[in-house]
Amino acid sequence: MQRLNHLCFDNSYARLHPAFIEVTDATPLPDPYLVAFNPDASRLLDLDPAVAGAPELVQYLCGNRRLPGAEPLAQAYAGHQFGVWVPQLGDGRALLLGEARNARGESWDLHLKGGGQTRFSRHGDGRSVLRSAVREYLACEALHGLGIPTTRALAIVGSDLPVQRERLETAATLLRLSPSHVRFGTFEYFAARGDIARLGELLEYVTGRHFSPARAAADPALWVFGEVCRRTATLIAHWMAAGFAHGVMNTDNMSVLGLTLDYGPYGFLDQYDAGFVCNHSDTGGRYAFDQQPGVGLWNCARLGDALLTIGGDPEAWQAELEGYWPTFNDAYRSLMLKKLGLSSGDAAFADDAGDAQLIADLLDLLQRERVDYTGFFRSLCSHCAGSEPVASEPMRAWLVRYSTRLLAESSVDPERTERMRRVNPKYVLRNWIAQEAIAAAQRGEFELIEALRRLFADPFTEHPGMERFAEPPSAAARELTVSCSS
Repeated sequence: MQRLNHLCFDNSYARLHPAFIEVTDATPLPDPYLVAFNPDASRLLDLDPAVAGAPELVQYLCGNRRLPGAEPLAQAYAGHQFGVWVPQLGDGRALLLGEARNARGESWDLHLKGGGQTRFSRHGDGRSVLRSAVREYLACEALHGLGIPTTRALAIVGSDLPVQRERLETAATLLRLSPSHVRFGTFEYFAARGDIARLGELLEYVTGRHFSPARAAADPALWVFGEVCRRTATLIAHWMAAGFAHGVMNTDNMSVLGLTLDYGPYGFLDQYDAGFVCNHSDTGGRYAFDQQPGVGLWNCARLGDALLTIGGDPEAWQAELEGYWPTFNDAYRSLMLKKLGLSSGDAAFADDAGDAQLIADLLDLLQRERVDYTGFFRSLCSHCAGSEPVASEPMRAWLVRYSTRLLAESSVDPERTERMRRVNPKYVLRNWIAQEAIAAAQRGEFELIEALRRLFADPFTEHPGMERFAEPPSAAARELTVSCSS
């Protein structure tokens, strides 16, 4: 294990054409202090978790001191924001500090949010606030704990520097890790400018680092596009099964690697509501929970438009795009059957139409009866086939159908219960929980952030003393709202 200032950097993005980047250091953060440090994420860099006690650590983590071998830069990209084309966005409050390679040969972007102004800031102050840093730090680790592809969070550094948002808050930086921060909007940026040379360079870069099998394909660009569509569909199937709403699925927030990227006004379902809008800024409901699969397809189509600028057979590209829905449907069905403890793919028991209807009818019931999504599936783990549960008449009728389905495959209750508890979490990062951690941090109390990080790292296991974090929100907590400023 090594120390933070001994990382092995290979800054491939910094070697791209200057049109991709602005070379710049972070703006110093006054009087920084450590809020949170993630030992699990540190191991991705082969870092000794004990570095959290090093006196120089905070200066490196917030960008005040440049890590030896790092080459900080801001990345250029564009995007469709709420469906509206914006030709230039870019890292307006973030910096790619560098790309560190671990002993396993993996490369990890060290990406600093809240590092100050860049030429992409568009009159913004380039800062993040403690509230948003805590939300993203916990969300990265909560989704990772659920097995959902995501960026990771390494550290939060705070400062008493005042930052004006909807109200006056204090500044913070978040250092996150990802194999790449290339977005759909990175391709859109060069395609919109008609810069075929740079678009080709970006495709070659992404292919070489992340999609090497494409090199053997007859049309590497088409292969990459199809793979991104499949990864995106699979990612969103995971979101839907977990009851997670991203809240701002702009194309500049879509990772070409199929990772959950850029957490802001996200939310987990409490009472099941297919039309749940977690983002108070989304007045039209474009990114409502049940709209996410369709938005994912729309975003993939925008990526296809950008890549087709290089050339290719539009019919072949359309065929790859049309593979999105089968991929999504297969992934979602598989995840939901696992949540129900049902076999999938076994010809003796497979009943695609019947299972799909069983799932659809359940979600309709949860909606009509305003049932807590996570809590219901966790309690269903203990259901015994043939039992008489205390429930409404419609729910009892559904449970009879469910029991019949279990008996049809000779399901053994104890074994099924164990399987279901491995995929149905007891704990998810509800907004009231994130807000409690934020309020504590704003008082200078950071212990809860670490306690929650550990909890969400293993959300399927019972954690004695943490039971209250499995509870749905109180009536007052249900009034919490989050927006793009979150």
